[in-house]
Amino acid sequence: MAEERTLPPVTQVGMVSLALIVAGGIYLASHLPSEVPLAPAIILLALSALLLAGNLLALSRVEGFHWGRFFAVAKWALLAYVVIAGLIEYAFVRNDVTGGTLVVLTLSLVIFAVHVPLMIGFTVARYD
Repeated sequence: MAEERTLPPVTQVGMVSLALIVAGGIYLASHLPSEVPLAPAIILLALSALLLAGNLLALSRVEGFHWGRFFAVAKWALLAYVVIAGLIEYAFVRNDVTGGTLVVLTLSLVIFAVHVPLMIGFTVARYD
């Protein structure tokens, strides 16, 4: 139980990061198919990327963490979420989303496809 208290709040930070990505996606979708002002979506994306980087940094500094179990679980979750993100990306391209909007949505999908497996792997490894 004492070890749990020393772990960083990976899941909580991950959920905030995903909430920012979803908010940016909703913002972009609400403006399609017309011209989309990208500044708010880019700000949300940048904040989410900072949270992902902070989460990775905080987790990398945990001593005695069960990295073997983490990678055993996270690699398969990553594979699944890369496929999911690819299918969503295909839907964007198929529906003629282009330019800056597509770039922001693609980067948002990358954060989604990395952060969810990170949280899944962390959740399993913390109890190993």
